[in-house]
Amino acid sequence: MDGRAVAPAAGTVLNALANGLGSAFALDFDVEASVTLGASGGDVTGDVAGHPDADTALVERCVALTTDRYGDGEGGRVETDSEIPLASGLKSSSAAANATVLATLDALGRADDVARVDAARLGVQAARDVGVTVTGAFDDATASMLGGLTLTDNREDELVFRDEVDWDAVVWTPPEQSFSADADVARCERVAPIADHVAALAERGDYGTAMTLNGFAFCAALDHPADPIVDALPNADGASLSGTGPSYVAVGGADALTEVHEQWKTHPGTVRLTTTQTTGARTT
Repeated sequence: MDGRAVAPAAGTVLNALANGLGSAFALDFDVEASVTLGASGGDVTGDVAGHPDADTALVERCVALTTDRYGDGEGGRVETDSEIPLASGLKSSSAAANATVLATLDALGRADDVARVDAARLGVQAARDVGVTVTGAFDDATASMLGGLTLTDNREDELVFRDEVDWDAVVWTPPEQSFSADADVARCERVAPIADHVAALAERGDYGTAMTLNGFAFCAALDHPADPIVDALPNADGASLSGTGPSYVAVGGADALTEVHEQWKTHPGTVRLTTTQTTGARTT
């Protein structure tokens, strides 16, 4: 039994580490997962294309949880191939989990039977089980799984709302990596009053101001430079550190973002022009 699915990257409006509320939006580049299932009770093995030493515990756990819940506990193999740089703040773990859960459901013939938000919850549970997330990252998971922009309460794995946004985006990824599980949570919690204000702005639909304020607050809390956000303004409608970094994302109109692209190209790393994505994860 074989299944395949893809799930997109995402950028941050509100980091959930401060107050448990998070908001993210899907970006138009993907992780692809291919799953082959075998006999019930078998082991699950994983592989990340191009990264032979990568930790595959998350995607293996996703297969196991999905087959336990919706199949007969089948073992098997999962391979992921990612356009999203690992440990970059662009939700590669959430996207890999989503793609793997959906590919496993596809292999079981159950992809159309399970609500996408419930499939996202399986990936969140797997992420908690293997310790790759502090909050569970339900905001990142729902943005990637459902597409568009979501705001969630990660303390309850509750989807507060989803909206469709139509932005061009610039993504700058420095060469270093930053793992979400290593973030200084206590320091992030100190900016909770700012995060409360960001959440209120997002609930009013002022996403650009929300993500920019989030960016300044979490650059300070996580010791990342705020200069890239300043460089993006006033051309961008919004700019922020994405997740716990090191990537930054700016959104707005295509012509204005050309200026941001040129500014960010002066820094080491990679700069990508893309758009938001409203389809979310899907079988292929």
